[in-house]
Amino acid sequence: MSKTATLPPAPASAPGDERIGRRSPVQKFLGRPEVGALVGAVVLFIFFASVSQTFTQPNALATVLYGSSTIGIMAVGVSLLMIGGEFDLSTGVAVISSALTASLFSWNFSMNAWVGVVLALVVSLGIGFINGWILVKTKLPSFIVTLATFLMLTGLNLALTRLIGGSVSSPSISKLEGFDSAHAVFASSISIGGVEVKITVFFWIILVAIASWVLLRTKVGNWIFAVGGDANAARAVGVPVTKTKIGLFMAVGFCGWILGMHNLFAFDAVQSGEGVGNEFLY
Repeated sequence: MSKTATLPPAPASAPGDERIGRRSPVQKFLGRPEVGALVGAVVLFIFFASVSQTFTQPNALATVLYGSSTIGIMAVGVSLLMIGGEFDLSTGVAVISSALTASLFSWNFSMNAWVGVVLALVVSLGIGFINGWILVKTKLPSFIVTLATFLMLTGLNLALTRLIGGSVSSPSISKLEGFDSAHAVFASSISIGGVEVKITVFFWIILVAIASWVLLRTKVGNWIFAVGGDANAARAVGVPVTKTKIGLFMAVGFCGWILGMHNLFAFDAVQSGEGVGNEFLY
C-alpha cells in the first residue's frame, strides 16, 4: 500500500492584505502619517487668510516663512533626535553659544569673521558630541543630561560676554574682514518675483529634504527608527546605537550653528541671555 505525502494547505491571506494591495495612489497618499500635519497647515492658512486681507500678500507670506524657518531649522535636528528616542533641552542656549563663539573670538583677536564661523561650528558639534557621549556612557535620561548642559551654557554665555566684551551682548563685528561675505551666506535675502525671501527659508527647505531622504532612503534612517523603537533590540541586531545617538545630537548642533550664524550676521550682535525658553519652540 503506497503512501502519498500531503502538503499543508497554504495559509489564507488576510482580507486586510488584499485591501491594502488594492488601494489607489490617492488612498496610499492619504494614509501617510505626515498628511495630518499638512492638512492642519492648510486649515490654518485658510483661517488666517479669511480673517486678514493682508495675510496672503507676497511680502506677508515671505515674513511668515522667515519666522517659520528660524524655528524650522532647529526643528529638523530636534525631530531626528526625537525619532531616535531622545530629547535636547539645551538647543536654545546652544544657538546663542554658537553665535557668541564666532562674535567674541573674531572681535577679541581681530580675526577674519570666517575664522569665527568655523570655530563656532566646532563648538556646536562639540556640544552635541558631549551631550551624546555623556548620555550613552552614563545611561542617564537625555532630559537630565541636556538640562545640565542648558544650565552650564547659560552661565558660560553670560560670563564670556561680561569678561571679554564687558557687556551682556556681543560686540559689533560688522567692520571685520569677511563680515560682508558671511552676511551674504547666512543672512541675506533672495528676490523672487520682486519679493525678498530670507535665505533661512532655503536652508530650511534643504535641511528638510536631506532629513527626509536620510530617514526614508538610507540605512542610517533605519538605524534612527530602530534606536528610537528599542535601543537594546537594535544593538542586538548590529545597529551602532552609540554612534547613531551621538550623531543625532551632533546633527542638532549643526542646525543650531546655522541658526546661530544667521542671528549673528543678521543683527550684528546677540544677547547672552537670548535663547532661554526657545527649546520648547523647536
